[in-house]
Amino acid sequence: MAVDSEKSGADGKVWSLCKMPFWQTSIASASSSSSVASASVSSQSQIHEAVERSSLHSSNAVSSMAKSLLPTRRRLRLDPPNKLFFPYEPGKQVKSAVGIKNICKSHVAFKFQTTAPKSCYMRPPGGILSPGESIIATVFKFVEPPESNEKPIDHRSKVKFKIMSLKVKGEMDYVPELFDEQRDQVAVEQILRVVFLDPERPTPALEKLKRQLAEAEAALETRKKPPEDTGPRIVGEGLVIDEWKERRERYLARQQQVEGVDSV
Repeated sequence: MAVDSEKSGADGKVWSLCKMPFWQTSIASASSSSSVASASVSSQSQIHEAVERSSLHSSNAVSSMAKSLLPTRRRLRLDPPNKLFFPYEPGKQVKSAVGIKNICKSHVAFKFQTTAPKSCYMRPPGGILSPGESIIATVFKFVEPPESNEKPIDHRSKVKFKIMSLKVKGEMDYVPELFDEQRDQVAVEQILRVVFLDPERPTPALEKLKRQLAEAEAALETRKKPPEDTGPRIVGEGLVIDEWKERRERYLARQQQVEGVDSV
């Protein structure tokens, strides 16, 4: 009897299992498989996002590195390109010159800076150049006497000059505050180092310097001249020019002739 009861109990368990509807087992298996699939999909999406973030970061790093390696686009052309030649005359104020040309299609403002503003100054210290326009700037520097252990021509100067540029909209009056207001748009064109020349020894660099200084002085004298007046020439305060006087005399002469004819 015990064996029969055990068999019946086992048969009951089997029967109870057999009585479970088949769709419930399929739903359970489907839910478990769907949960596994969703977990795998989410993990894959996380992996893809991580890969995308890493690739984006690496591409940004590469692009920034490439930008740093690329040369800066110049707005100005300098002559000489990276030096300022001065005649070496200790204890005197000497002059150098540098040609500045705008090679952009827009107006460009330029500005000088120096590490020794007390002993150096520029003429002009800044300005605005239209497209293709060029000027020759003059740089003045006081040459310190050399120390006893230095050779005169081997004297080196630690003074440096920097030329900055800024694109501006059209023609306007130059003010140094432009470079402060648009600081993020300012570009450093070149840092110029000082090179001394022996004034008693003719060299191509010294001859070119003399020629540039002469051209700068001639341009300065031209700017100092008053503009030519194409209008009437004033003889004195409150007086009309000779041309208008001649016209009035001719008019009065014609009036006298007409009055003479009428009287006859």
